[in-house]
Amino acid sequence: MSTGSSRTWASPYAERLYLLETGPDAAAEGGWGQVGEDAWTQFNAPFGVPETTAAKVEDAQVPGPHGAIPVRIYSPLVDDPSGIGVVWMHGGGFMHGDLDMPEADAVARGLVHRTGGVVVSVDYRLANDGVHFPVPHDDCHAAYEWLRETGGALGVDPDRIAVGGASAGANLAAGVALRARDEEVPPALVLLAYPVVHTELPTPSAELAEALRMTPLALRFSPAVVRGMNENYLGMPIESAPGYSFPGNAADVSGYPRTYIENDEFDDLRASGEEFARQLREAGVDVEMEMASGVPHGHLNAVGSPWAVATLDRFAAQLERM
Repeated sequence: MSTGSSRTWASPYAERLYLLETGPDAAAEGGWGQVGEDAWTQFNAPFGVPETTAAKVEDAQVPGPHGAIPVRIYSPLVDDPSGIGVVWMHGGGFMHGDLDMPEADAVARGLVHRTGGVVVSVDYRLANDGVHFPVPHDDCHAAYEWLRETGGALGVDPDRIAVGGASAGANLAAGVALRARDEEVPPALVLLAYPVVHTELPTPSAELAEALRMTPLALRFSPAVVRGMNENYLGMPIESAPGYSFPGNAADVSGYPRTYIENDEFDDLRASGEEFARQLREAGVDVEMEMASGVPHGHLNAVGSPWAVATLDRFAAQLERM
């Protein structure tokens, strides 16, 4: 599937947009709450059959500062893994998501299938019931440390470990990489899918603003929605956010690991991914950025989607360069 701006919704998304028709105040109030459950079910219906992959899967727990952290370890069926390791974090606005969602399970299986490596998918504590930063961040950082220290038993080369995630999970991955730059050995690569790494979304480019005018309000992230999501994660006003919580607000990103960012065309959060890429480039970081054309935020959650398959192909190509 193509990358770059198309200003055209991909089919079958285009045929489903009518399901998300809302009133004019939907974006300000969180448009997804203005659409009925049946409409969302139809909009998110599978595009086709899931990709055929093969992997060994094991549920485990790793130690962390806030207690044991559930993880799911995906490894190749062969006895000689490639040495590639990935610590992967799903999205869900810091409040939702699990290891079974396609953005976690299908991504992990797809990367193992393509690279012959090992993926550790992290079931970090969600920002609910009084849980706030740094707890989810610490969980993901602990999983990274664990793989660096013990990954040899899984066939993982400690010099070929990447961290990655999608949406809020991309924030967590980016924060782990920034902390690892400061405290220990940083990962060899950072993979970020449609990330939110700033406390407030940067001003969109003219091209993005035009794409957003073509986006149903139910799919939009208004400033109020983004602030509410981020302050819930932080447990404090966004003005007080520590650097590791939102790496796009960090004072210094020099020395950051090599990074690949993939944004979605019809997505407010693209402004954050594009700005972070600019910040990294200005700091001398090796960064590449692509845009999945014609799709909304969260396209890795679409079952049977050729756009998700294409993204996993690009991720695998990046991993094989480590």
